[in-house]
Amino acid sequence: MPHSTPYPVRLADEITRQLGQLAEHMAQLPPHEAMQVIARVLNPDDGVLGGATHLVATSSVFAKNQAERGVLPAEVWLALGRAANELDAIGGDLDEHRETLRHVSTQPAATAAKPPVPAPLVVRRRR
Repeated sequence: MPHSTPYPVRLADEITRQLGQLAEHMAQLPPHEAMQVIARVLNPDDGVLGGATHLVATSSVFAKNQAERGVLPAEVWLALGRAANELDAIGGDLDEHRETLRHVSTQPAATAAKPPVPAPLVVRRRR
């Protein structure tokens, strides 16, 4: 008997499941490995964040077409467009830290001889 759920829906479910697994692994990784994962997830060219942004933007285009046909309320299209714009802005904010993330993720694991220097957690954001 063929599977009644369309492949793209199963794919979305599988990606969601794998993202959950990745988050669980991240919580248990040593700091050096966690930094490697973070750098890859946030990579604007082929990372998860960029992929999610592209997917939401594509969804917004679809929703716009459906709203123009009267199938969806315009508010759905507008909400997806705002979400795509916000994700893109978040990616832009993180992009300024791209080189730091790449550099830290490619360094060998820290040795016990030189512990890292703690940084203050309150930082003023410039815009």
